[in-house]
Amino acid sequence: MPAITLPDGSQRQFDQTVSVHQVAADIGAGLARAALGGKVNGQLVDTSYLIEQDSELAIITAKDDDGLEIIRHSTAHLLAQAVKSLFPDAQVTIGPVIDDGFYYDFAYQRPFTPEDFKTIEKRMAELAKADIPLTRSTKSRNQAIEFFSGLGEKYKAEIVGDIPDDADISLYQQGDFIDLCRGPHVPSTGHLKAFKLTKLAGAYWRADANNEMLQRIYGTAWGNKQQLKDYLTRIEEAEKRDHRKIAKQLDLFHFQEEAPGMIFWHPNGWTLYQQVEQYIRQVMDQNGYQEVRTPQVVDRKLWEKSGHWENFGANMFTTQSENREYAVKPMNCPGHIQIYNRGLRSYRDLPLRLAEFGSCHRNEPSGTLHGLMRLRNFVQDDAHIFCSEDQIQQEVATFIELLFEVYKAFGFTDIIINLSTRPTQRVGSDEVWDKAEQALQQALDSSDLNWDLLPGEGAFYGPKIEFSLRDSLQRVWQCGTIQVDFSMPERLDASYIAEDGSRQTPVMLHRAILGSLERFIGILIEEHAGALPTWLAPTQAVIINITDDQAEYANEVAERLSNQQIRSRADLRNEKMGYKIREHTLQRVPYLLVVGNRERDAAEVAVRTRGGEDLGSMSVDTFMSHINADIASRGQVVLED
Repeated sequence: MPAITLPDGSQRQFDQTVSVHQVAADIGAGLARAALGGKVNGQLVDTSYLIEQDSELAIITAKDDDGLEIIRHSTAHLLAQAVKSLFPDAQVTIGPVIDDGFYYDFAYQRPFTPEDFKTIEKRMAELAKADIPLTRSTKSRNQAIEFFSGLGEKYKAEIVGDIPDDADISLYQQGDFIDLCRGPHVPSTGHLKAFKLTKLAGAYWRADANNEMLQRIYGTAWGNKQQLKDYLTRIEEAEKRDHRKIAKQLDLFHFQEEAPGMIFWHPNGWTLYQQVEQYIRQVMDQNGYQEVRTPQVVDRKLWEKSGHWENFGANMFTTQSENREYAVKPMNCPGHIQIYNRGLRSYRDLPLRLAEFGSCHRNEPSGTLHGLMRLRNFVQDDAHIFCSEDQIQQEVATFIELLFEVYKAFGFTDIIINLSTRPTQRVGSDEVWDKAEQALQQALDSSDLNWDLLPGEGAFYGPKIEFSLRDSLQRVWQCGTIQVDFSMPERLDASYIAEDGSRQTPVMLHRAILGSLERFIGILIEEHAGALPTWLAPTQAVIINITDDQAEYANEVAERLSNQQIRSRADLRNEKMGYKIREHTLQRVPYLLVVGNRERDAAEVAVRTRGGEDLGSMSVDTFMSHINADIASRGQVVLED
């Protein structure tokens, strides 16, 4: 007689084994129809799962995050079923859930076409409308290999072959289609009502370039059609905001084949870059950091000693000179320890905060490079805090407070926090990792912040807190981080003299607020669709004359603004005023100052914003007060484009 405890604390008693679906039906017919699965004692299961003993149960519907996961996983199977029904010779491989959707990889004799896409999606809709039940069964490993081999599905057979001999293999069937899967899945295909195929790409089998190339079909799936519509609208808007497209329009930067994953900054883009860097430099200076600079190329021996060569070597660029092997630095931490080690340190010197806009190189696979978002050369707003164990809590808490202030200045207030713990490949003892993880958790709890745990996602040298921004399109970008490292200072012989005269090893806190400056700038460009806040805009004001009679006055105004560090210029081209206004509006210049004879004679400017707002005529001094107030807002007041 299992007693079922529901999330609200209420209990329901049953006199025999009961399924998740039966519990949902006992609560209400509406819930039974909406149920996609259940969470029994924390484990996701199908609605057909039988509960034999007292348990905690949450009914999962499309409104839950777990429900969306089930929908997307099931829609991947729906895609595979549709492909197999239309192209029987196609072989299915793997089809996992990804952010906002799913994909499935297929082996097929010819490339899929746009017309195939339409046909597959139509077939998926037909299969969903048929409301085909999904049923789970199990086979032994050898039975499953024989089964998939008999179907000609060599990839599935190979996957099963990698599973331990004594494991039971879970299979799901919908109609005449059977797939290998752990589940759970929706009760029937009729629950899959809002999906769309999005794109086609190539993918190597098991991500190995030595294997055959497969065809990957991507799709998205949601709980209802309105959610799907909203998502597709966001995707369309994201494409419009693509920082690479905007970079061409605003002449910010470019890439070329001779330097993959590395940036050629143009004057406009470099001006933007400098504003970001100078602001962070000011913040560091005001918060007790000392800026340093370390070499780009360092002997292999240091990277071996730090642990990078063993744990990060595949991502490092190397070179040789005079029979010595060097690495181009992928990180700044070993260099900062070398600065720390120059001279005898005392407990009175701690905490010591060393900051660097460190140019790092990482040998990322070419297929992962993506504009400013994924590079081989980037600059971090990197810093390392050397402190004693009893200073960790205060330093982490102070950093978190500073990080939130900086994000707010850039217009980001929705921050997601994760604590990432020890990975499989790591340096340091479990005792050291226990201390480090506990220190970060205590710092988060004492700051009264909501956070989630990411087991196994820490750096090889220590656990970390990761800070991610949610932008206006609901996308999440991981940027800031702080990491507790007990191991590297010891490996690189860092020490200080404690108050009792003993020699102790400092703790090193690795921290960054923006992370990669280039990536953060890419996020900013997309967040503002190129219409950057005035303090970041490469050109803040353009003075536009109506005729040549105002050319001299326009130059005088531009000079006055420039003398006050307002980035401005005069546009004296022999073009119609409307043409020039439109052009500079498209260039996202925050302020357009029009001068005709009346403005010249009155020593004024007629002010327009890039959003089309007419602020009227005003003296140059009044305008300078206005724009300086806008600049001082640091993006917290963002003008609409």
